[in-house]
Amino acid sequence: MDFKDYYATLGVERSASHDEIKRAYRKLARKYHPDVSKEPAAETRFKEVAEAHEALIDPERRAAYDEIGTRHERGQPFEPPPGWNSGFEFSGRGDGARHPGDDAAFSEFFSSLFGRAQGAERRPRHAAADGGHGPADDHHAKIEIDLIDAYRGALRTISLRMPVVDAQGRVTLQDRQLDINIPKGLRAGQQLRLAGQGAAGRGGAPSGDLYLEIQFRPDPRFRVEDRDIYVRLPVAPWEVALGATVTAPTPEGDVQLTIPPGSGAGRKLRLKGRGLPGRQLGDLYAVLEIALPPATTEAQKQAYEALASAFAHYNPRDTLAA
Repeated sequence: MDFKDYYATLGVERSASHDEIKRAYRKLARKYHPDVSKEPAAETRFKEVAEAHEALIDPERRAAYDEIGTRHERGQPFEPPPGWNSGFEFSGRGDGARHPGDDAAFSEFFSSLFGRAQGAERRPRHAAADGGHGPADDHHAKIEIDLIDAYRGALRTISLRMPVVDAQGRVTLQDRQLDINIPKGLRAGQQLRLAGQGAAGRGGAPSGDLYLEIQFRPDPRFRVEDRDIYVRLPVAPWEVALGATVTAPTPEGDVQLTIPPGSGAGRKLRLKGRGLPGRQLGDLYAVLEIALPPATTEAQKQAYEALASAFAHYNPRDTLAA
């Protein structure tokens, strides 16, 4: 994933004011608008400018982006650390206006940092006729949970960094902790709604809600696809050739797995119903990987020589012949 330098895209300094960002965007949007521009790759540049504007014009998003930027060395490939994009809480309010290009398809970097299209699934903010006694803002954040918590359900304490805008428009990141109940069977991409944990209501109006978009923490053993779980299972050559019963890991603990004789590398052994729980149970697939033991002793070398002699007529590269 590429790190997006939104300040460079708009041609402004990192200390640029809100109005300077607006002016830079309007100038570039006119220059690269695909309906009128004769510049090379005008449509691509227009989308880049629109994305940079969407990221920086909102003080909350800008604060989160600046926090990430402090950990990134400009000019270097962006290698996001685990959890780099989780824990930032947004209202999705923006600057209260829409601009041309806001609905353009944004990059993976933008979507990964700021989550879904901020507002598509939350109730809108209204200015009520009685002096602003309308619904409060809903907030949203992305959080990471352990895979095992989706199997068993859990009560966890999470930390969020919430951008707070003062009367002068300055933004600071404030931490807050919440106890959340993780229901059994929760999938990546689903949202948890915490009623009343969004912005405070005004004039007696109820508080908004907080929507938590769920991600799983990276696990070196397991890969998740929808409700199915995949695990790489190293096996010895004789185990796949002759068959064996081996110990295989699952998120809920080790199980005994039977490998049929004559199995090959890449074969998927299905454990029905061992994926994520829910109304429709997922499955777990153990993907076989043949591991070759090193020959470090004389006896081990002789064993390989005997194997080579026994299979003297076998050529594993026959399938490559023209």
